[in-house]
Formats: sequence, C-alpha cells, structure tokens
Amino acid sequence: MNTTRRFACPNCGKEFSLMQSRAIACRGCRFANTNCRYARCPYCDKEFPMEQVITKNKYGEKYLASYANNILNNYYNQFGKRNSR
Repeated sequence: MNTTRRFACPNCGKEFSLMQSRAIACRGCRFANTNCRYARCPYCDKEFPMEQVITKNKYGEKYLASYANNILNNYYNQFGKRNSR
C-alpha cells in the first residue's frame, strides 16, 4: 500500500511516508480524522495535496486518505484514545 512508501517532500526534499506524516505532523490538526486529501511534511511542516506526489488522481487521493485514517483510528481505539481531539 502507498501509505508506507517513502517519497520526497516537494519543499525540503526529505523523505517520509504518509503514515509518518499522519501520525506525527498531522496529529494536532482538526482535519486529521476527516479523510484529508493533504500530506504534511514532518520535517518542514509544509502541507501539499497527495495528488502531487503520491497518487495520480482524486479517487486515489480520497481512497488513500481514508485508508490511512482508518489505520490510525483503529490504533487509537485499541489503546484507549478518542477519535476526536
């Protein structure tokens, strides 16, 4: 799945995965659990559309955002954390 594939940030050039982005950089964002179609670099904090780097179309962007959010929500549910912030 593309959530673990590493890609370079278009701003700073450092590599990270979508899961790393969602778990670290997007953690405090109010849109993090709403299938957000953006990725945020954990190094420079620049936000950009996933379609630019990870997916080729809007459908893939939405599917990937939903998939990543479901993984993180399941993790938070298993360890007693709430979905809302």
